[in-house]
Amino acid sequence: MNDSQFPYTSRLPWRRPALILGASLFLISRLTSPAIGATTEELAQLSLEELLNVEVTSVSMKAQPMSKTAAAIFIVNQEDIRRSGATSIPEVLRMVPGLNVAKVDGNKWAISARGFNDRYSSKMLVLMDGRTLYTPFFAGVYWELQDYALEDIERIEVIRGPGGSLWGVNAVNGIINIITKKSKDTQGVLASTVVGTEEVIGTARYGGNIGEDFHYRLYVKGFNRDTSYSSEGAHDDWRAGRGGVRADWNLSPRDTVTFHGNYSDGRMGERSSNPQLSFPFGSRIRAQDVTLSSHSLLTNWSHRFAGGSESTLRMYYDQYHRDSSSIGERITTYDIDFQHHVPLPFGNDVVWGVGYRLMRDRFRTSPVLTMSDTARDLNRYSGFIQDEITLLPDRLFLTVGSKFLHNEFTHFEVQPSARLLWAVTPQHSLWASISRAVRTPDRFREDARLNVAGTPFGPISIVGNTRLYSERVIAYEGGYRGQVHSSLTLDIVGFYDTYDRLIYSQSLGGFPPTSQYANNATGHTTGVEVAAEWRPLSWWTLRPAFTYQHVMVMAGPLVNIDMEGHTPRHHTSLQSRMTWKDWEFDAWYRHVDRINDLSVPGYHTLDLRFGWHITPQWDLDLVGQNLLDPHHLEFSGRNGGTYATEVQRAGYLRLTWRY
Repeated sequence: MNDSQFPYTSRLPWRRPALILGASLFLISRLTSPAIGATTEELAQLSLEELLNVEVTSVSMKAQPMSKTAAAIFIVNQEDIRRSGATSIPEVLRMVPGLNVAKVDGNKWAISARGFNDRYSSKMLVLMDGRTLYTPFFAGVYWELQDYALEDIERIEVIRGPGGSLWGVNAVNGIINIITKKSKDTQGVLASTVVGTEEVIGTARYGGNIGEDFHYRLYVKGFNRDTSYSSEGAHDDWRAGRGGVRADWNLSPRDTVTFHGNYSDGRMGERSSNPQLSFPFGSRIRAQDVTLSSHSLLTNWSHRFAGGSESTLRMYYDQYHRDSSSIGERITTYDIDFQHHVPLPFGNDVVWGVGYRLMRDRFRTSPVLTMSDTARDLNRYSGFIQDEITLLPDRLFLTVGSKFLHNEFTHFEVQPSARLLWAVTPQHSLWASISRAVRTPDRFREDARLNVAGTPFGPISIVGNTRLYSERVIAYEGGYRGQVHSSLTLDIVGFYDTYDRLIYSQSLGGFPPTSQYANNATGHTTGVEVAAEWRPLSWWTLRPAFTYQHVMVMAGPLVNIDMEGHTPRHHTSLQSRMTWKDWEFDAWYRHVDRINDLSVPGYHTLDLRFGWHITPQWDLDLVGQNLLDPHHLEFSGRNGGTYATEVQRAGYLRLTWRY
């Protein structure tokens, strides 16, 4: 891909760690304001009972206490992020029970809940402040494009299980909703630098205000990550820069307008298999550099009516570029959504909405990967309605609703759900649900031809199929959430999901052989997810979590499938947090079972963090990661055409300054 094809393609703005830190220091030197002390993280001070009643928005598209949600939801707040020692969003997500997070190489991740994990997270819907992070090429997420200043994330709400009745297609196995802080909560100056054995990161942010009703912030972030480990040599280093702005304006006591703007640019390395279509035929491993950039604009207008109802109008524009040797992509998205929350008589609480999305894709192909149509406009129209019905005041609630959607691939889709919550006591609740969700086909599986290897008689290929249907799931879930003791909370979820029309490739025969994508498999998953929080002492918190899941996929003998859905049977996590005055000590142990169908062995990890609040303005962190072995493999040796590398033992020092 070159500038003549895509004239807006930009270049990497930071090429050395010194420039990263220089940009941060320059911003700080140019922006001044009155001293503002560091704000205390309110969630860190909440009692266990108050934590159960923290409001979430992802389950019902309205604010409601977590204890009153009939779904498997987990919240990662800013205090969790800070004390985890993680330096990227995927690493933060490792603490979510039921979520399988595997690092493919130094810049790519595979993230999913309840099985069917892959590099593109094609059955998980990922959002940031209401903006869908999505590529129609693989109907999934490029995690290497998703980054943000971790200090400015308020919380991440993760739902395991379908959410299609509100959020639409691809919310099959779960939803990850990343919510950033309001500008009012990020006033003053913050600068943070990470220097470690595997990475260097610099972040700077300035927040200000104009009067009492208009607040804003600006931020820049850059990083340089080293290569991972591979016995054959790794080529997966990663350098990128990012910047953005957010503004929140209280137009009136009833009207709020929020504006977001983000820009990023970077380069990453990878090793992939490329077919040799001329003599000598076959395939070879090639090290290449991939360039990627993105920019987005989002506006959100919220209005509260006198009768107690409220509405939200959201509009956003998003564009990303990704350029590799086999394919070049430019995807532009225009989206507009309106939703209205209105309480009605007789115990009804209704949320409804409509939306439209236009996605324009443009591709540069190669002999390796060709497209039958290199440019398409994909239109999507949607509407939803959900009603929460109070059957018994403060005790029994029934929520029913459905999403209605028309798309370019499979046309009309309906995704209903029903959820029942019984608040046995104010501290204990039981819930159950049944949901239907779909995952639509994508441009790759419909329009692409991938040449896997060359032979004297022609290439060995996988071809698309324009007659694909959506993959479907019917999910049955149930759970308990409550405070079983003054120092112990417990969250237990059981699930059974049935899938049909799963898309895999099957042989068409011929010589050389050709395969084609088809809806040719069915499957089911069963499992249990357990999370707890125990505070044996006022200064010590333990967070154990355990997940067991069994995935089974069934298909004919000519179908190329993974019998266990690229999923470990079980994974365990235990976090320990100790706080003594201005000192913090955190330990995080994880065990992940082997993945049989990928020949990935199980592994154990241990992360340690020592934190010191030197003054109200200065924080120091010393972090060690993956301390139990020099390196380990987390995903397949080859996934999505990319050869995996192994995660290395690492350590870093982080210094944070607030003014």
